[in-house]
Amino acid sequence: MSKVALITGITGQDGSYIAELLLSKGYEVHGIVRRVALEDEVHRLTRINHILNDITLHAGSLESYATLFNIILKIKPTEVYHLAAQSYVAYSFEDEFSTFNMNINGTHYILSALKQFALKDVKFYFAASSEMFGKVTQVPQNEDTPFYPRSSYGVSKVTGFHLVKNYREAYNLHASSGILFNHESPRRGFEFVTRKISFAVARIKNGIQKKLKLGNIKSKRDWGHAKDYVEAMWLMLQQDEADDYVIGTGEQHSVEEFAQKAFEYVGLNYKDHIIIDQTLIRPSEVDTLLADYKKAKTKLKWEPKIPFDDLIRSMVEHDLKNTKK
Repeated sequence: MSKVALITGITGQDGSYIAELLLSKGYEVHGIVRRVALEDEVHRLTRINHILNDITLHAGSLESYATLFNIILKIKPTEVYHLAAQSYVAYSFEDEFSTFNMNINGTHYILSALKQFALKDVKFYFAASSEMFGKVTQVPQNEDTPFYPRSSYGVSKVTGFHLVKNYREAYNLHASSGILFNHESPRRGFEFVTRKISFAVARIKNGIQKKLKLGNIKSKRDWGHAKDYVEAMWLMLQQDEADDYVIGTGEQHSVEEFAQKAFEYVGLNYKDHIIIDQTLIRPSEVDTLLADYKKAKTKLKWEPKIPFDDLIRSMVEHDLKNTKK
C-alpha cells in the first residue's frame, strides 16, 4: 500500500519541493490550498503547475478546524507535513494577530484532528524556525539552545514547537519539529531578502531598475538550499521515534555578502547599486544565526549538498532568465 502524504503550504517554496520528493518516492500526495479569486489562481500555483496532474488539492484554511478535520478524515494520511504559516517576519510586526491566529491555531487544529482520529500510524512534521532562537544566547545554536524570539513570528513558532512536543509526549503522537535555518531557492517568495536581491540584480543587469533598497545588511544568517532541507523533513518522518532537529549548513554569511556575490555574478559592484533604507530595519533585530546540525548528521545521516555560491548562482540565473522575458 502506498503512503499518503498531506502537505499544508504545498504552493510555497518548501511545499513544492517536498511534493516533488514524495512523488519521486511513490507517495500519493495531497495538498491544502486556500480558496482565492480566479485571477490569482495561475500565479499562486506557479511552483506546482508542473505536478498538478500528479497531486490532489483540497480547498481549506488553517483557520477552520472543521475543514481541516474533514480533509484528514477523507484522505487518512500516513504522513502530514505542516509547512503553511504566515512566514514573513517583517509582516509579523505589522499584523501580529493574523500571524498568531494562523501559526498557532492552525498547528493546534491539525494536531487535535490527528489525535481525535487516533490515527495510530500517522507521522507529523512541523516547520519550526531558527527565528525561535532570536537574540541568541550561544553560537552556534543546537536543539538545547534556549529560545529568545524577537518577533511575533518567532513567538508563534515557539508556541507551535511546544504544542508539537506536548502532543508527542501526552498523546504518543509521532510528531517531529524541524528547526530549519534560512533556506532559499529560485522558488523563494519575492518578499524575502535573498529573492529581493537576486531579482533586483537581474533587473539592474537588464536595465529595468537602477537601485536596490535594503535594511540591515550586517545581519548574519546560515543559508542553505530548500531542496536539501525538504529531504531532512522526509528523513525525520522515517525514524522510529519522533524528535526535534536543527537543520542548517554550519556556515554563516551576512546579507551584504549575499548581495556582493549576487552582483559579482553579473559583473557589477554591489556598492554602486545598494541604498540603505532605515524603514526596512526591524523594530527588534536578529543579528546572528548559525546552525549546529550534528544531531541531524548523526541520527538522520543528513548533510547539506548545495554550496552557498551555487545557491546564489541558481537564483540569479533564474531571475535573469525571467526578467529577459
